[in-house]
Amino acid sequence: MALEHSDVLRAAHLARLGLASQDAEAYVEDLNQILAMVDQLQQVNTDGIAPLAHPLEATQRLRADEVTESNQREHFQQVAPATEQGLYLVPRVVE
Repeated sequence: MALEHSDVLRAAHLARLGLASQDAEAYVEDLNQILAMVDQLQQVNTDGIAPLAHPLEATQRLRADEVTESNQREHFQQVAPATEQGLYLVPRVVE
């Protein structure tokens, strides 16, 4: 599927982008190259290939899930206008 000049201008209008008519020509060529690449990718036989969650078979290095800070609730709630049983009290908004 090849795009034309009018297709790019229409897409720009629908996306509410300010695109000059002379600039649209460059986008026509770029978008046609992208669509050609997508067509080429769709021709590849992917039968029997499981989809990957990530292109690299690697696991993330995660830090240990340990508490590293002390509990400062009392300190933070000293400046609150109203608290009760460790919770902040706020005016009711929805009835």
